[in-house]
Amino acid sequence: MHPPFDAAHDPTGWHGTTILCVRRGGEVAMAGDGQVTLGQTVVKGNARKVRRIGAGSKDRGGQGDVIAGFAGATADAFTLLERLESKLERFPGQLERACVELAKDWRTDRYLRRLEAMMAVADRDRSFTLTGTGDVLEPEDGLIAIGSGGNFALAAARALIEVPDLTAEEVARRAMRIAAEICVYTNHNVIVEMLRSES
Repeated sequence: MHPPFDAAHDPTGWHGTTILCVRRGGEVAMAGDGQVTLGQTVVKGNARKVRRIGAGSKDRGGQGDVIAGFAGATADAFTLLERLESKLERFPGQLERACVELAKDWRTDRYLRRLEAMMAVADRDRSFTLTGTGDVLEPEDGLIAIGSGGNFALAAARALIEVPDLTAEEVARRAMRIAAEICVYTNHNVIVEMLRSES
């Protein structure tokens, strides 16, 4: 006998999205779909789940030097984004240090421990996945995917990255299109943020 459905604790309710980060040829593309679900109901189709943060994000019209994408409860994710931005202000240019400090707080702080979200973050040099269990994971292949459609997007991106003429943005957009065709919690309204190497 199954317990009654509880939307507040349904894992698909807070992983109902897809975020994909692709690093290739001096470019970083982070893509996120726009669908917001509550349980099994679509409540919004054009949410912005990928944002630029870090140095310059306020004084240069949002052109920060770090891209962050989130899967999870929106309010929780914004709380974590604000915390990460404050860590970046404390440790400018040190994304890994900022992520580790946030992960420590996230795991040990009684309030933050209850936040239900995952984050993918990247600067021009490195990419990381952050979780509430204290994980700060850097991929070997420059690809990160989180959320309900993350595995589909990751598999597609790994295949597409083998195509020599595709840019990071093209790989991200094509992989997100494939994920949206498979995952019911992911739509085709994709937003992509880019970072390019300064060299």
